[in-house]
Amino acid sequence: MASHIGKLPIAVPAGVEITINGSIFQAKGPKGTDSFEIPAGISASVEDGHVIFTPEDDARPTRAKHGLARSLAAGIVEGVSQGFTKRLLIVGTGYRVVAKGKNLEFFLGYSHTINVEAPEGIEFEVVNANELLVKGIDKQAVGQVAANIRKLRAPEPYKGKGIKYADERIIRKAGKAGK
Repeated sequence: MASHIGKLPIAVPAGVEITINGSIFQAKGPKGTDSFEIPAGISASVEDGHVIFTPEDDARPTRAKHGLARSLAAGIVEGVSQGFTKRLLIVGTGYRVVAKGKNLEFFLGYSHTINVEAPEGIEFEVVNANELLVKGIDKQAVGQVAANIRKLRAPEPYKGKGIKYADERIIRKAGKAGK
């Protein structure tokens, strides 16, 4: 019994070059280069424009790593070919974001402004004063930076003010008047 996810082949898009050197999986594409170490007990090969991961045995830990390795590789292939984007919305009177070079400056109703520096491999795009895009090739890094920005002023349940993901639904509460 093998991993359902691990069995799926990864289609390699045009313009992406895959290199498997021992246990190092590396992908090079138009957006950049990324790599990871394939877990022990899993082998990878490139056949007919697809990457295939095969477990060396049927032990439970190996089956678990099979799906993990395939998911990490699929994320890297997608990242170097298209990249990842998280869209954040800033809701609230006077709440806004301003681009300062590669960095951001937030006005979130505090007595001070909050500056956020762009980590290595991450870029910010300010669409307007209330909308922000976090972009990069590393899925985990993009998600972590977006979560850290959201944490600066998480949305509150009464008026929905704060920083939220574009696809996030805020569950609203009735205030005192709603009794």
